[in-house]
Amino acid sequence: MQILVIEDDARVAEHIGKGLKAAGHLVTVEDDGRRGLLRAASETFDLIVVDRMLPHVDGLTIVQTIRATGDATPVLFLSALGEVDERVAGLRAGGDDYLTKPFAMSELLARIDVLARRGPAIVAETKLGVGDLEIDLLGQQVRRRGRAIDLTAREFRILAYLARNEGRVVTRSMLLEHVWDYHFDPQTNIIDQHVSRLRQKVDRGHDMSLIHTVRGTGYVMRAGA
Repeated sequence: MQILVIEDDARVAEHIGKGLKAAGHLVTVEDDGRRGLLRAASETFDLIVVDRMLPHVDGLTIVQTIRATGDATPVLFLSALGEVDERVAGLRAGGDDYLTKPFAMSELLARIDVLARRGPAIVAETKLGVGDLEIDLLGQQVRRRGRAIDLTAREFRILAYLARNEGRVVTRSMLLEHVWDYHFDPQTNIIDQHVSRLRQKVDRGHDMSLIHTVRGTGYVMRAGA
């Protein structure tokens, strides 16, 4: 299987990598939560092994974010936090299994085998479209009427979230929860700033606007007025 391991402890990551490779798996390792999330969102894996506590973006946020996109890739949490409440939090975030550190490699491999036998993950959508806008989720590319639009990683995530909710109002709180890695005051104008720049890139020069402001609430993406 193609397995993504997101673990910031170099010795643990090396140990896991060697064990998985010896068992015949192909392994990709990331030691940072933000990079791990980007990798998980932009590439296809058969299984993800993720540590709970990571720099920049924690494991719970990573799993919640990919689940919000419809990605059903099996996830195994690793953590030194072994209390019942912590395990429950991991499972409720979208994890399929939870293994407490320290662990035996034999048990890790056995749990991975169990997840693999549950069958292939539901294939997540790879393309979105609203009007004449095309979004390639895997390649993280956006085109409108065939013209490429250069977006930052944050702008791309905002656009993809708005497109998945085409025709529905997306509040600022929803964007904070599903797009941002950190918690901000919902009253901050950081969201408006990002959406304003995104709108300039997506709608400027076109007769039809796709991103609309819902005064006092948030935004909606739709083709037409």
